[in-house]
Amino acid sequence: MNNAYIIRGKKIITISDQGTVYDGSIVVADGKIVEVGDWTNIYNKYAEMGVIDCSDHVITPSLVDCHTHLLEFAPTSLYPVTKETHFLAGKSILLHALSSGITALGEQICGHPMCDFSIDDYREVIKDVPLDISFAATSISIGFEQLAHFTSVTKSIPVKQTDLSNFLLVKEMARRSDYPGENIFINATPANFTADVVPRAGEIIYTADELKKIVKIYHQTGKQIGAHVAGADGIGMTLDAHLDVLHHAHGITNEQLNRVKRQGVKIVATPMGGTHLEPNSPENILKITQKNVPVSIATDAYLPPYPSINWLPFQNQELKGPDMLMLIAQPAMQLLKENGYDENETLALITANPASILRKDKEFGRLIKGMDANFLITDGIPGLEISDIKKIHKVYFRGRKVIDRTL
Repeated sequence: MNNAYIIRGKKIITISDQGTVYDGSIVVADGKIVEVGDWTNIYNKYAEMGVIDCSDHVITPSLVDCHTHLLEFAPTSLYPVTKETHFLAGKSILLHALSSGITALGEQICGHPMCDFSIDDYREVIKDVPLDISFAATSISIGFEQLAHFTSVTKSIPVKQTDLSNFLLVKEMARRSDYPGENIFINATPANFTADVVPRAGEIIYTADELKKIVKIYHQTGKQIGAHVAGADGIGMTLDAHLDVLHHAHGITNEQLNRVKRQGVKIVATPMGGTHLEPNSPENILKITQKNVPVSIATDAYLPPYPSINWLPFQNQELKGPDMLMLIAQPAMQLLKENGYDENETLALITANPASILRKDKEFGRLIKGMDANFLITDGIPGLEISDIKKIHKVYFRGRKVIDRTL
């Protein structure tokens, strides 16, 4: 066996039927988890293996952020890059995500007026990065005074609203998409602009018939489809059209949550913002969870926080990145704990549940035999007990240590 070892922890949060294993250990070989269990039993069974002693720390699955804009929109927002340096900036942003405990991302490729790159260009540039990145091929409508529409297929060339439901264009986006991300924008987005620049943010882009045709194309292609959506009217349209994943779902009603449950729809909550409406509060995320609707928490980074929300400590609208995942998840996770959910169930909101959104829940997001050995060595449970990335000491990706703050 290659790269084989035992790693011991004070407690291991497995997010499985095993629950939390105290004084436990994980056997790793060839980048996979071989076994998880009690330290003494594991050591006696695998005595020939080397041991990494982290018995003063907690071991958890590494984090999964299933809704980001790190490679397309973030570089030009954060750095004075050109076409030649765009991907250099993108890789530095990915390294920052990795150092924040995130080893899997759901990245949206929407089409960008300043970036004439294809989704294949993005796939190529991340091949040597120790991250698991799934891409959602999308179209986007930005709420400028004159609405602007782009697609991942047409890249930097703007399109008309009528083009967004063009059969060939939609079919090509469905073909290129890895998972049901923000494939279409039901409402015009504020993107990462301030409100004065995007006065038409929130405007509904599609008719009910257009939306149903788009969903049919995705499903006929064998793909699920997700949408950027907020407000009762837009959410109602997505449920009528039988979309699979609602990203944001800000302003969802109790009746609509019942429909979401009946229809088997999943929700990606973004407590930091992302739409024209107030984002998902801790109480909203608790309510979704209590309906037994699978909910994931994501950053939608890089993003300016929605102004004047009382559950996050932000004092300005500076763009926030993936290092905020634990911080923005913490109020909801702690509220879930107060309402009887255990640490495995709460940690699932930023590990196992988003892995399921990426359609990779058989690969990572839990610490179970046969899954990728993606895990963290920390001072506490991410999101629930810690929110500072400096309290993540080590990050392992497919069995290899890729971040180490103890060096």
